[in-house]
Amino acid sequence: MVRKTFKVLFFLRKGKLLKNGEAPICMRITVDRRMCDILIKRSIPAEQWNQAKECGKGKGRMVEELNCYIDSIRAKLYQIYRELEESGKTITADRIRSIYNGHDESQKTLLQLFSEHNAQCKQLIGKDFVDKTVQRYETTARYLGEFMQKMYKISDIRLNEITPSFIQDFEVFLKVEKGCAQNATITRLKNVKKIIRIALENDWIKKSPFVGTKFKHEETHPEFLTMEEIQTIVAKEITIPRIEQIRDVFAFCIFTGLAFSDVSQLSEEHLVRGQHGEMWIRKARQKTKNMCNIPLLPLPVKLIEKYRNHPDCIKSGKLFPVPSNQKMNAYLKEVADLCGITKRLKTHMARHTYATSVCLANGVSMENVAKMLGHADTSITKHYARVLDSSIMRDMQNVKTVLENYRIEDNISLQ
Repeated sequence: MVRKTFKVLFFLRKGKLLKNGEAPICMRITVDRRMCDILIKRSIPAEQWNQAKECGKGKGRMVEELNCYIDSIRAKLYQIYRELEESGKTITADRIRSIYNGHDESQKTLLQLFSEHNAQCKQLIGKDFVDKTVQRYETTARYLGEFMQKMYKISDIRLNEITPSFIQDFEVFLKVEKGCAQNATITRLKNVKKIIRIALENDWIKKSPFVGTKFKHEETHPEFLTMEEIQTIVAKEITIPRIEQIRDVFAFCIFTGLAFSDVSQLSEEHLVRGQHGEMWIRKARQKTKNMCNIPLLPLPVKLIEKYRNHPDCIKSGKLFPVPSNQKMNAYLKEVADLCGITKRLKTHMARHTYATSVCLANGVSMENVAKMLGHADTSITKHYARVLDSSIMRDMQNVKTVLENYRIEDNISLQ
């Protein structure tokens, strides 16, 4: 490794005299010709300064104390430089100044960096992040705080003290103490891994505690509604306006495949007319920015018209009066009770239902479903796809028709 040049220089700022007429003393740190200056919070009359020796001249007690102070600063800076050199860390004038001022980035803590990351993400909501993603990071940080208090009796931990066993203990904590399933646990660990990656990129740590760790997702089978259950929900007469609105928004999502974040932001500008006068939704997904192209069926069109003059919609400029996702899911429990449905209704179930019961069960191709859902490719859509008995029976009926032409069964003797 090429050795860097390192110099420390003390000098007066004669152009900026203090009110008492003394000149402030400045320290200049230079590493490979790049420099930065620091005022050492000391001053001296210009005529009492010896620039050649970089110290005060004279024999008074004040001058002696000043020179001892300068010597101690110089020694501290050289010690910082040697420690950075021995540890193999990147050495810059700014980094030495930062450590001298007590802001050593290598002493950053996990929750400190998490907090900085989350604050930055909040500023990017609606641009690079959605609110739900930021909430997930904040929850992970909160879980980490609880974990360290319970398991290590500490409020935080320095980044360079995080070990693979720390990560393993946190994984156990998530599953045992927080009741997280495998996939939810992996999501939390990936949040932590991103923070570790930021530390690596900034040279605050040299090795990731996740080295050798492999995340194994469990295959999930999210619930969806059958066409009979959809019909029950849509046909149910609901006398409570609050619940009726939730049912209508949910039904709209069932027949369009829109996620909660997308339907809550849906406005007139996202509606377009096709060549033959049919209405489409063309909207970039809030989560991925991928474009959705969805031809509207009669029910969604009717629901749009139903809420066109709703006071909340006129005020917000949106097509539907959509509450928070938390309230929406809470009210959907009431919808399920009123309709006698035992499945746990949640907003995202509508998206699964659209892909499965509305589209795939009725012969819509996987490629077209992917386009309408705003997926980049069909590999993501396959997560939503479910093979229904009705679609299997329909396909096998076609096989039966073809085989009847060959009358293959006539060749089998029952004797």
